[in-house]
Amino acid sequence: ANAPEDIDYTQYGIENALLIDNTGAFTTEEALARHLTSTGVEKVLLTAPGKGVPNIVYGVNHNEYNPDEVNIFSAASCTTNAITPILKAVEDTLGVVKGHLETIHAYTNDQNLVDNMHKKYRRGRAAGLNMVITETGAGSAVAKALPALAGKLTSNAIRVPVPNGSLVVLNLEVGRETSVAEVNEIMKHYALEGELVEQIRYSMNNELVSSDIVGTAQPSIYDSNATIVSGDGKNIVLYVWYDNEYGYSHQVIRLAKYIAKVRRFTYY
Repeated sequence: ANAPEDIDYTQYGIENALLIDNTGAFTTEEALARHLTSTGVEKVLLTAPGKGVPNIVYGVNHNEYNPDEVNIFSAASCTTNAITPILKAVEDTLGVVKGHLETIHAYTNDQNLVDNMHKKYRRGRAAGLNMVITETGAGSAVAKALPALAGKLTSNAIRVPVPNGSLVVLNLEVGRETSVAEVNEIMKHYALEGELVEQIRYSMNNELVSSDIVGTAQPSIYDSNATIVSGDGKNIVLYVWYDNEYGYSHQVIRLAKYIAKVRRFTYY
């Protein structure tokens, strides 16, 4: 088919479907709504940041939206899913005054394999040979899941020559004095108890590198050995690894189950 409107899913035995759109062609409410005109489609889930639709980080804000009342959802981005659970833990316990996040991200299909033309000039340089500074909207996107952080975060990205496995460095000014021990204890608590146990993995591995985290189902892997706190206790630096493919895909499936009302308890 050349357009979503032309597809009749019921011809293939599909009815009342949740359609997961990962084409990248439709990212606005108006464009995504075209899927709903297809016969057999009931809900739409976008695997990218969406405009005009709820941007959901499962575990953080999914309960704010009733699947009976909303037809189009966005699962946000892999980086947003990595940082938002960690930022929620910090905001809930220490308070975030302001901060900057830098994601050191595996290269993507939006970059060139060899030096060539690209509308974003640096992305035109060979992806497998260079570290490439580029932008990310993750800093502002966090506010869609955590409104209290609106306007408090800046963000940027460095694409690096690895195919998978990424790292976010969060540099945050917090609302009260803290210590490395307290910050790590907070993250351990959120990783082991409460609503974010599927989102945060607490790592004590002092040899952890990017290849080690590939295949991790949690979207946020907190590197406890890398935590830094300034002398006055008001500035913290957190290192958060994430499998930008596998970990994010698990978040998409968790959200898809929520939208489709598939409920199964997780036991630990």
